Amino acid sequence: MKRLLLVLVVLGLITTPALAADFKVGVVDLQKALNLSVAGKDAKEKIKVKFMSMDAEVKTLEAELTKLKESAEKQAMALSEKARTAKEREYQQKVKDYQRFKKDAQDELQREDAEFTRVIIEGLLKTAQGLGSKNGYTVILEKTESAVIFSDKSVDLTDQLIKAFDAKK
Repeated sequence: MKRLLLVLVVLGLITTPALAADFKVGVVDLQKALNLSVAGKDAKEKIKVKFMSMDAEVKTLEAELTKLKESAEKQAMALSEKARTAKEREYQQKVKDYQRFKKDAQDELQREDAEFTRVIIEGLLKTAQGLGSKNGYTVILEKTESAVIFSDKSVDLTDQLIKAFDAKK
């Protein structure tokens, strides 16, 4: 038994340098690739345009609420109790509609952003796998998520990944 263990240890010591020589590591920063790729920039622009549109609608609704409140305050003394109560209910309903619209708009933007991100990350991962296979990498690590404490710039494949990913589009 001791002899078998000794043989395994010796074989391990002999083969480890040979394996290490063929071991090629690369790292990619997916966040950087997401932000700097053409698809990432396009997605960011689409979200920005949609946000601007929704923000304009939110501001319009806010202005309507302000007018309605000012109008109700000016007319408060002239209106009967029943009419004041009706105006107050109308205002409260519009406030609820405004809050619901604003929350729905934010949720929709977040969903779209998450979907754009998911699709782009999937594409980047496939591209990184192709890069790794094509260039003989044993392993490619994600720079920010895999606790890479240090990596030489020569193993950072992020710029190559962005170029390869953009070339596919």
